[in-house]
Amino acid sequence: MSTTVSVPAVVTKPRSASLPGRALGSAFSFPVAVGAALCALAVVTSRGRFNDPEMWRHLKIGEFIWATHTIPAVHTFSPIPGRWVPQEWLSQLAIFGAYHLGGFSGMIFAFCCLAAAVLAGGYVLCVVYGRSPRAAFPGALVLFLFAATGFSIRPQLIGYLLLIGELVILHLGRIRNPRWFLALPPLFAVWANCHGSFLIGLAVVAAVLFSSFFDFEIGSLIAEPWRPVRRRVLSIALAFSALAALLNPAGIRQYLYALDSLLCQPIDLAVVDEWSPLELSSLRGACFLALLGAILLLLILRKSELYLDELVLLALAVWLGGSQARQLFVFGILAAPILSRMLANSAHPWDRRKNRVLPNALLIAAASVTAVAAFPSPRNINSQIEAQSPARAVEYMQSHQLAGSILTEYRYGGYLVWAMPGHPIFVDGRTGLYQWSGVPGQYEQRAAMHNDHDAALDQYGIQFCLLSAQSPMAHSLPADQWKSVYAGNGSILFQRIFAQR
Repeated sequence: MSTTVSVPAVVTKPRSASLPGRALGSAFSFPVAVGAALCALAVVTSRGRFNDPEMWRHLKIGEFIWATHTIPAVHTFSPIPGRWVPQEWLSQLAIFGAYHLGGFSGMIFAFCCLAAAVLAGGYVLCVVYGRSPRAAFPGALVLFLFAATGFSIRPQLIGYLLLIGELVILHLGRIRNPRWFLALPPLFAVWANCHGSFLIGLAVVAAVLFSSFFDFEIGSLIAEPWRPVRRRVLSIALAFSALAALLNPAGIRQYLYALDSLLCQPIDLAVVDEWSPLELSSLRGACFLALLGAILLLLILRKSELYLDELVLLALAVWLGGSQARQLFVFGILAAPILSRMLANSAHPWDRRKNRVLPNALLIAAASVTAVAAFPSPRNINSQIEAQSPARAVEYMQSHQLAGSILTEYRYGGYLVWAMPGHPIFVDGRTGLYQWSGVPGQYEQRAAMHNDHDAALDQYGIQFCLLSAQSPMAHSLPADQWKSVYAGNGSILFQRIFAQR
């Protein structure tokens, strides 16, 4: 992102103001009030998203790491053999740590704090980059619009928070001291153990470094070369960041797995909506096009500049967000500061002398009350679990001491990994291993009734099928080989007849 930003200077407070007055003005300023409102918005948005299907698997693996003090390298909880790339072990340990300290309420409290940090951090990024607290507010709302697709108790939230931190570091290193760039290698050492999005982070650094070599002006597109010393420091930081990312249990395989997850996961495309390409006819697809249109209009009507590094990062964001709906989160993070910077050229500057302490204080108080009131109760959390997972079916299996391998649906697998670790599960969210083993095609054919159920289920010794009532397979299992032993709360449990003989 660019080094030159043409915006009106922020008017500073007179030096004659007393120290208590300055402290009060800073504590109840417009940026703080906006940050508080964004934190409340994060809590309100997150309160009903406790039971993400993937959450349970991460929680169980975190418990395994906590109990054994080892990082799993072998695929467990499934009849499918193979090695596993523990690319998110640090985030999984943190998720279980929140559970260990406060149960499910502790988990959702940590989740709300992370979501609030993402929105507040995104606002800080837009302020730092655009140099306008007012113009940063629309940018923060844009970030919320696209980030809300990924608000869940999953490692990706930590990864995208680190992406925001990376962009702040890059900008500070560009406009202030290049030593800021030296904070990147430690960040990537942590990031590579939290989430596979570290690969996107490395691409962002490479894009900024690439753009720093050019010097031209073509219409509204501007490229500004960096000083050699600043470029050299960033080059060193990028090299050490790539090496720091290797400080993980899997080494180079971490890179390969992250790349495979980004480009080569047909089972995800077939089963999980968030991995599918963005539908431009959807609401978020329309917002996606509207944001790109707004940036184009600012270039034409306001005669704003677009810098080469911004264009490269925007192209990366469009490719990611358009190819996978789940990457709209990244699109929002990369596009929001660019929009804020362009809006800052025409926005009225924030005048500290006109800071309205009382309205800001009332907004902060209202945001605090809203966040506390919106925080879900244990009863609300339990109702979410029962509504979105096969909790009752699991209780039935446990009360009747049923044991054996279980075939289940993708969205049920994670909960079974958590609630019934002694039962091999087929399948759950660890799609990389299933993809490499050739299982996805069999799973898809089975679910769609395109092959012989019994032969496929025999291959992995499946003794139970836990399916949703709407599953085609729930209505096609042979009655002489399978019988329904439980039905309720939208799920059906089938047991092999011969397993009881």
